Amino acid sequence: MSGAGAPDLTVDATGLRVAIIAGSWHEEVMGSLVAGAEETVAASGAEHDVFRVAGAFELPLAAQAALSPEGGFDAAVCLGVIIRGGTPHFDYVCNAVTDGLTRVQLDAGKPVGFGVLTTDTEQQALDRSGRPGAPESKGREAAEAALHLALATRAILGSAG
Repeated sequence: MSGAGAPDLTVDATGLRVAIIAGSWHEEVMGSLVAGAEETVAASGAEHDVFRVAGAFELPLAAQAALSPEGGFDAAVCLGVIIRGGTPHFDYVCNAVTDGLTRVQLDAGKPVGFGVLTTDTEQQALDRSGRPGAPESKGREAAEAALHLALATRAILGSAG
């Protein structure tokens, strides 16, 4: 598994507001991803809301709305599942979601935790979902990364001068 050597990104994020945005495909996987993200954000002391969208392709616009001044969130954790099929659709969606979420993060100047699973099989997605017995929890990891980056960027901006 790719989780070997993962850092401990546990932080005290009291006072932060986090949007957890999740696709609706592959509910067995998504339920565990969302649960891992929610548990991580709650344990950090941050507040959160969960928003569901149709699929992974819709994540960038939802993240953009959440991180806008009107949305008012300090970070977004985006969760989705894209499983390879027999057509190039997988590649187009993966690229669009990755590029879109990167753009949102840079344009907003706020973190986007990337918890979008891009797998060849459903079993690979289940193994990364954080469900009981799964060796990895990408929902937890995406939430940790977003919280850690939110605090790191605040520290960087606070030390500028």
